Amino acid sequence: MAKYLVTYHGSAAPSDPAMQAQVEAAFGQWLQEAGSAVVDPGAPVHMVKQVANGTPSDAVEIGGYSIIEAPSLEAAERILQSHPFVGRGGTLQVNEVVVL
Repeated sequence: MAKYLVTYHGSAAPSDPAMQAQVEAAFGQWLQEAGSAVVDPGAPVHMVKQVANGTPSDAVEIGGYSIIEAPSLEAAERILQSHPFVGRGGTLQVNEVVVL
């Protein structure tokens, strides 16, 4: 089984408390549907600093992350197709965790 780091891009969280409650409920429903494939549901994040030796690379805004586990990239994609963040117009970037 491969692990995948999923980062969230675009589609900011709603500021309206009622809408935020709907977003959280939809995420909870997705977590139940995804089941044990979700290794770490993650959390929202915001960049606070870059550390580099010299000029840092261009910053990329990441709204949050999750870690999932699936037997293949295709299986991971199937799990993520129903993610409510995608339904709200956001983009999920999938990076495979490489075990050395």
